[in-house]
Amino acid sequence: MLNSKNLYTEIIKAEAKRLGFSFCGISKAGFLEEEAPRLENWLNNNYNGKMDYMNNHFDKRLDPRLLVDDAKSVILLSLNYYTEEGQTDVNAPKISKYAYGKDYHFVIKDKLKSLMHFIEENIGEVKGRAFVDSAPVMDKAWAKKAGLGWIGKNTNLISRDNGSFFFIAELITDLDLNYDNPFEDDFCGTCTKCIDACPTDAIIDPYVVDGSKCISYLTIELKDQIPEEFKGKMDNWAFGCDICQDVCPWNRFSVPHQHEEFKPHPDLLKLNKKDWEEITSDVFSEVFRNSAVKRTKLEGLKRNISFLKER
Repeated sequence: MLNSKNLYTEIIKAEAKRLGFSFCGISKAGFLEEEAPRLENWLNNNYNGKMDYMNNHFDKRLDPRLLVDDAKSVILLSLNYYTEEGQTDVNAPKISKYAYGKDYHFVIKDKLKSLMHFIEENIGEVKGRAFVDSAPVMDKAWAKKAGLGWIGKNTNLISRDNGSFFFIAELITDLDLNYDNPFEDDFCGTCTKCIDACPTDAIIDPYVVDGSKCISYLTIELKDQIPEEFKGKMDNWAFGCDICQDVCPWNRFSVPHQHEEFKPHPDLLKLNKKDWEEITSDVFSEVFRNSAVKRTKLEGLKRNISFLKER
């Protein structure tokens, strides 16, 4: 007979699967002892660039119990966004696969709300908070602890089953649940494909990325002008970058997602080089109406495209 802890764990995982999550693992909420010195060193080296917010809430990043009172469990979820579709004009400025469809923040938050509602209906009143890449939570560390995979040399979380093209989210709750075993292995081996392929040399050492050199940072997070040193090194990326994932051998196991929300706007993949370079506010508003590309705003996208032209 199932006890309440077993039962709660089983029904939560079953509901997560029904909602479309690719993975649901659970870890005990506690202090991330191994991550503390790494995070401190990363920040001290200014690898966060102009992302000043990364300096905030240092303690909360390392301990979810400071985010949710009496937190006992971190429910870790992943959602596949891989697609075999691509832009038709090979000379057009490129955007990352994750931004093809509806902004993942909205999609995943809706699913997390549904999961939280399910928990409250079937288990009772619980304290909990949902997080989707928008709060001081170390997603990849928790994904590893929950058994999803290992952190690769490009610092992405990699799964043996389906590569790395997935989003990560968490529910931190005061529920006492069964915990999964952490993923202890590292299957990068001697491979250096991601390091060798990065055109800006952002992966300065295996497992260490200088965020201030990353194309995703330069095209999304950085609000100032892109430094001249990156001229001719952007590989035509206008929003985000998939290079280190595209070359990763483990992504041969990626399978196309089945989420309607992540399907691209009908016109997006057809935009040619000229369309991008002459993009108007009307086109931007229509094609990227619910897209993560909205983060950079039209002026930011134009800045990126203009920088790509100035080789």
